[in-house]
Amino acid sequence: MTIAIGNDHAGTEYKFEIIKLLEELGHKVINFGTDTNDSMDYPDAIHPTADAVEKGDADFGIILCGSGNGAQMTANKHQGIRAALCWNNELVALTRQHNNSNVLTIPARFVSLQQALGFVKIFLTTDFEGGRHENRVNKIACSL
Repeated sequence: MTIAIGNDHAGTEYKFEIIKLLEELGHKVINFGTDTNDSMDYPDAIHPTADAVEKGDADFGIILCGSGNGAQMTANKHQGIRAALCWNNELVALTRQHNNSNVLTIPARFVSLQQALGFVKIFLTTDFEGGRHENRVNKIACSL
């Protein structure tokens, strides 16, 4: 799979470890995030990440910022994106199973690195259940 990743300065350390994990698992990574801890505006990294997923250049996206809130809000401005802010394993699994999320949002200042790496594994290996959830997911995007 190809995974797009975007982060601001709060997520840089975790981003590098997530990229290492993804590459060890055989995935291709497109890095749209900052590689430094210098303050930057998260939308500058999150919009290109969401664009890559929305256009099909990436299968999934992973985004990180301090709380995860700003990153998630930014990504969800894109019609084809279903970004979920997750802080425990159950939420990660449920957002894939029930919401067919295509972008995982990690709040880097509120979870450990080990938790974040676990979230990535769960997100990429959990399938959408479809069924009763399919109709609901189809209603998420706004019709223009």
